[in-house]
Amino acid sequence: MKTASLALATALLCAAARMAEAAELKVLATPGVREFYAELTPQFERASGHRVTTEWAGTVDVMKRIGGGEIVDLVIAASDSIEQLIKLGKVAGRTDLARSGIGLAVRADAPRPDISSGETVKQALRAAKSIAYSSGPSGIYFAALTQRMGIADEIKSKMVQIPPGESVGALVARGEAEIGIHQMSELLPVKRIDIVGPLPPDIQKTTTFSAGRHVGTRESDAVGALVDFLAAPGAIPVIRKHGMDPG
Repeated sequence: MKTASLALATALLCAAARMAEAAELKVLATPGVREFYAELTPQFERASGHRVTTEWAGTVDVMKRIGGGEIVDLVIAASDSIEQLIKLGKVAGRTDLARSGIGLAVRADAPRPDISSGETVKQALRAAKSIAYSSGPSGIYFAALTQRMGIADEIKSKMVQIPPGESVGALVARGEAEIGIHQMSELLPVKRIDIVGPLPPDIQKTTTFSAGRHVGTRESDAVGALVDFLAAPGAIPVIRKHGMDPG
């Protein structure tokens, strides 16, 4: 159900759409925001009359494509990536949309390891036969975490880093990895896995996902309307439903 705030935003967008020609927007985004974004974007399209085409790519590919000169209307990625693109002169401005912590998952029929503390997570990783992790922000952090724990060399042979944009949870569901480490928002929609929980506070890392307008867009007003819609108070229930906190 839409909240009053979202309904108000919708009404305003409808009014704006009547006064402006509909735009065709191209968005390049990382999968961390896929679930809440996929629910909100059709609402934006219906309200505004604009049309949004979205391509999904891992962080590495987003940086390579935009850094290499590809022009889109809007980029959505981890905040540090958006900041890098701002410094490169590719993106103008940053709007934080949502935050996600890192979770640990096993196959649905597998025993649940104790992850109540950093020490018990360390023991679970040492005991696991295989560990899948991403090529994005959570994976970069996890690799550094194993170094801090002093187990990087010990577990190196059983760590599987998936390609950019792929699903850690899907690997776990197929039985190709015993443990999966990924953003909670990306684990939640995967079937046949058991999300044991978020990493404990002493080793948790929260990633903020942000939107940045590409400097090459010719649809600044429509891009601004989309960003405002995704960041509006009325979007908060949708963001939270998909395992994230508002930015």
